[in-house]
Amino acid sequence: MPSVRQLAASLAINPNTIQRAYAQLEAEGYLESYPGKGSFVAPSKETRAHRQQELLEKLDEIAEELVQLGVSRAELAARLEKEGEEV
Repeated sequence: MPSVRQLAASLAINPNTIQRAYAQLEAEGYLESYPGKGSFVAPSKETRAHRQQELLEKLDEIAEELVQLGVSRAELAARLEKEGEEV
């Protein structure tokens, strides 16, 4: 998405109006904003759910192979716990 300033200039609208509109779109789940990076169109719930399913299937395959290579289930669980804490 264009920055607040860019959009305000191109539409000749007060930047505060654009900021409020972006905030509303983010609150409704249409935009995701990242400080220093900008605002982006949020993926749809269906797209996100599909991607989550793909990644979980990959995780299952990788976990199975790691267990076959001798990594304990406890170590895998500890790694997942550690990742959850970092997010």
